[in-house]
Amino acid sequence: MKTSRVSFAAAAAVAAGSVLLLSGPAFAHVGVQPVGEAAKGGYATLNFKVPNERDNASTTQLEVNFPVDQPLTSVMPQDIPGWTSTVEKTKLDKPLTVHGKQVNEVVTKVTWTGGKIEAGKFQQFPVSVGKLPENAEQMVFKSIQTYDNGEVVRWIEEAKEGAAEPQNPAPVLKLTAPKGDDHHDSGAKADEPKNADKDAEHGHDKAAAEHGTDTTARVLGIAGIVVGLGGVAFGIASRRRSA
Repeated sequence: MKTSRVSFAAAAAVAAGSVLLLSGPAFAHVGVQPVGEAAKGGYATLNFKVPNERDNASTTQLEVNFPVDQPLTSVMPQDIPGWTSTVEKTKLDKPLTVHGKQVNEVVTKVTWTGGKIEAGKFQQFPVSVGKLPENAEQMVFKSIQTYDNGEVVRWIEEAKEGAAEPQNPAPVLKLTAPKGDDHHDSGAKADEPKNADKDAEHGHDKAAAEHGTDTTARVLGIAGIVVGLGGVAFGIASRRRSA
């Protein structure tokens, strides 16, 4: 019986370890998250998070490619101690107008080198970008991670609807609705005075009802006392007559 329990526990441990081993890469891929929100048509600061997946090597380079079909006119990497950033641009076939000025080129790639992400650690690479596209729900930033042992991991696979997550998914930035363009919020604010009046009226009616109930209770209480005293007086009088 003891042997059976030990065997079962060992099998469970092996199974759990297998699950963690298989699910590990899904939790350790390169990703992108905005600081706050990434509103359509606005500017945002993005953090590219790079975990080191190898126990015997360090990450020494990150390359992030910006989508050409969603051109960004402003891309400014933040300085990171120990790392050097290189920004690559490409000329546009059709210039863009931004803040009244003609823009002939956009950033297509940012590469960080010179630093090191050791095993069991991660590094964030902040970038200020804009203007974000106005007619898109998301942006895909295909990235390449390089290790000091020469290994290169290409995080470039795009997820397909209804399919499982790719082995090496590309970082995806979800865009939110433009600020100040949420009609639901404006409608809610417009209804606030009406709702406030209704709440006040309801509160007044409730208070009046509670006051009326309280008054009735007091009257009934006093009436009960009076009836009780009358009964006592009647009892005393009856005893005197009998005596």
